[in-house]
Amino acid sequence: MTAIKHALQRDIFTPNDERLLGIVNVCKAGKKKRNCFLCATVTTERPVQVKVVKVKKSDKGDFYKRQQTWELRDLMEVDAKDASKENPEFDLHFEKVYRWVASSAAEKNSFISCIWKLNQRYLRKKVEFVNVSSQLLEELPKAEESVPSGESQSVAGGDEDALDDYQELSAREEQDIEGMMEMCEYAVSNAEAFAEQLSRELQVLDGANIQSIMASEKQVNILMQLLDEALGEVDTIEGKLSSYEEMLQSVKEQMDQISQSNRLIQISNTNNVKLLDEIQFLVNYMDLSKGHVRALQEGDLTSPKGIEACINASEALSQCMNVALRPGHDKLAAVTQQQLLFAELRDTFARRLTNHLNNVFVHQFNHFSHFKMTMPQFYRSSCLSLPGHDQSSTLSQHSEMSLPKHSPLHRDLLRYAKLMEWLKNTHREKYEGLSRTYVDYMSRLYEREIKDFFEVAKIKMAGTSKEAKGKFGLHGSSGKLTGSTSSLNKLTVQGANSRRSQSSSLLDMGNMSASDLDVADRTKFDKIFEQVLSELEPLCLAEQDFISKFFKLQQHPAVMPPLAQPETEEADGGSVSRIPPQAEHRQSLSSEKDLVRLMMNKIFQSIETELNSLIALGDKIDSFNSLYMLVKMSHHVWTAENVDPASYLSTTLGNVLVTVKRNFDKCISAQIRQMEEVKISKKSKVGILLFVTGFEEFAELAETIFRNAERRGDLDKAYVKLIRAVFTNVEKVANESQKTPRDVVMMENFHHIFSTLSRLKISCLDAERREAKHKYTDHLQSYVINSLGQPLEKLNHFFEGVEARVAQGVREEEVSYQLAFNKQELRKVIKEYPGKEVKKGLDNLYKKVDKHLCEEESLLQVVWHSMQDEFIRQYKHFEDLIGRCYPGSGITMEFTIRDMLEYFSSIAQSH
Repeated sequence: MTAIKHALQRDIFTPNDERLLGIVNVCKAGKKKRNCFLCATVTTERPVQVKVVKVKKSDKGDFYKRQQTWELRDLMEVDAKDASKENPEFDLHFEKVYRWVASSAAEKNSFISCIWKLNQRYLRKKVEFVNVSSQLLEELPKAEESVPSGESQSVAGGDEDALDDYQELSAREEQDIEGMMEMCEYAVSNAEAFAEQLSRELQVLDGANIQSIMASEKQVNILMQLLDEALGEVDTIEGKLSSYEEMLQSVKEQMDQISQSNRLIQISNTNNVKLLDEIQFLVNYMDLSKGHVRALQEGDLTSPKGIEACINASEALSQCMNVALRPGHDKLAAVTQQQLLFAELRDTFARRLTNHLNNVFVHQFNHFSHFKMTMPQFYRSSCLSLPGHDQSSTLSQHSEMSLPKHSPLHRDLLRYAKLMEWLKNTHREKYEGLSRTYVDYMSRLYEREIKDFFEVAKIKMAGTSKEAKGKFGLHGSSGKLTGSTSSLNKLTVQGANSRRSQSSSLLDMGNMSASDLDVADRTKFDKIFEQVLSELEPLCLAEQDFISKFFKLQQHPAVMPPLAQPETEEADGGSVSRIPPQAEHRQSLSSEKDLVRLMMNKIFQSIETELNSLIALGDKIDSFNSLYMLVKMSHHVWTAENVDPASYLSTTLGNVLVTVKRNFDKCISAQIRQMEEVKISKKSKVGILLFVTGFEEFAELAETIFRNAERRGDLDKAYVKLIRAVFTNVEKVANESQKTPRDVVMMENFHHIFSTLSRLKISCLDAERREAKHKYTDHLQSYVINSLGQPLEKLNHFFEGVEARVAQGVREEEVSYQLAFNKQELRKVIKEYPGKEVKKGLDNLYKKVDKHLCEEESLLQVVWHSMQDEFIRQYKHFEDLIGRCYPGSGITMEFTIRDMLEYFSSIAQSH
């Protein structure tokens, strides 16, 4: 490596006035091994420039060439990869990262050390060294760091050792040397004489120095004498300090005795204060006033003042019993005696409170039961169902249908809410016993009231129509449609009773006709159902709010439910096993809201059954009532869920809503099934099908009911099912029709469907509305074209043959030379259709169309106008063919477009 270093210095760097200080043999990491040299150099001229040069050996000869050069000031980072292990890899971060692998770790360390020294000397530590051993980064000598980096340095040795030994002269040293050389003129010409003179002067200075040292011996002796005197004074001071220390030691012993006495006095005072605090604590927190004791033992639980005194006394007793005693208090006899007194007072008052509240429950139950018996306007409704009793005559006595309000009972009992909370925290068994007692009495009371209330509601609901009894069996019929609108018009004069008994009408089976049940009756049913829900909702909310406040079920962690499982009673000859109260007590709930809901389920266990019974009755009276019930029930469920999604009311109404939705779906399915069973008469024209008009009436009624409903999605789904069934069965009837053409059945019914959907603007049926319009238009055009082929039948066949010849490749001008289609044949065909014959044919066509179409839809003029347009189009088409295939023949039709317009107009007016 030394020979290479000298060769590089000689051949590459010396010609460029550079000095080589460090070298390493490297190759690029991860690539084919192509060795090169990285050289650290400095320039010999000022200002000094430090560079890193990449030198490569030439492939053709034994000489080196400079390949790439970087300024050291552009070097940002040196990464040695690993500071603890020998690793030949390292990275140099210039404008990009250069990864190298040295031939040995020693060469790499030597090169990195050289770079570090050059960085310290010339760049003021600008380069960052990463993963480099601290041994390589040795600080340069202070003298070297003080040398300015911009001054020139002598080249000595040309290697890294010369860099370490070299030291620049300071400016002052340079001035002294220059002054000395100016004093000796021969200093440059005769260096030996100059050196001898300097040696003589140095000897003279050494001799003077020795004489000066010898002359100072006297002063040294004087200094030694002064030091001896100072030592004597120090000994004297030390003796005095020892005597002072002995005196202070005696004082210290006396002060320790005084401090010990003070500490004992302080401990005694502290113990007395703590004892006083303990006594004061027990007196303050373990003492119950005589007034509180009297209130707990014999306080009045009926008057407001007595209840307030009992509340204050119970709170004071709870504070005394729940006080956190300090360690050792439980061993005091007075504390134990006081605790026994408190426990006795607690048990006594809990027993008094429980007995009193039980009496209050019984009294209130008897009061409301007696109050019920004294209200015949509401509670005697059960007699209305007796045989021979005239229901319609007694309904007038029940103009108001409402449930009794229990707010007075709740108001009286809420006075004891704080006492119930105390009982809940102190005597859980008595608290749960009261809960069971209250639920038992209230469940019996509410069961009677709700049963009577729903009985009245059912009678009012059944009395909405004078023929309610006849309608109850309406859904049992399953007759099939055997006539059409036109054929059944004669039956309408037979009266309402005959209309209801007509089993052949789809509307009778599905109750889809508004005339089947008066709108006023349905509105009255809606009001009755809404009144039932409006009465039940505040009743349940008030009871749930009372239970939460009275039994304090929203302020503490969940307690064991006294009513986790409903007690069963013998009913209808069967009995269900009764779960003992002890088992109920052991069950736990996740939250107090669940406990409230369970208590509500026990109290109002008959509501859901009664609601389902009422819904079944309404659906039996009229299946359309399911629409009203769905809207009302959805609204009340939505309102209840907004208040409390987990409440009893929300859960119960949600369950009933499922039943209502199921009835609604059954109604829709029954209507679809009845559409599929439709049969038409073979002897009369079809007209507008009954299930088409039925869908119109259903949609009108549904839109009125669901105008602002929350469950619009259910109706939209039903709409889609019904309209698809209508479409399918219209096409089915049209295909089976023998009296009326298929196009007429499709045209009239889809026109009616399109008109209905356009008028009602049902957004979910926009696609079906467009489809109905498309079908109506297509079948109108088909009917017009098929009908118009008959008045000019021979003329149509003739020109169809002409078009066929042209399509086969015959030129239009040569068609007249065809034997079957020459001018004479054309004139013969045209003469068969003079204006009088055409008018006669159109008149017959008008009569035929009038016979096909029904009067309800009023499409005659629309069809006749379309036929006029189609006839004019055919006329123009015939004239165009004559002009192209028979040019210059002068052949024209026997009538003009003006004549045709007059024919159509006169025929329409004459009929």
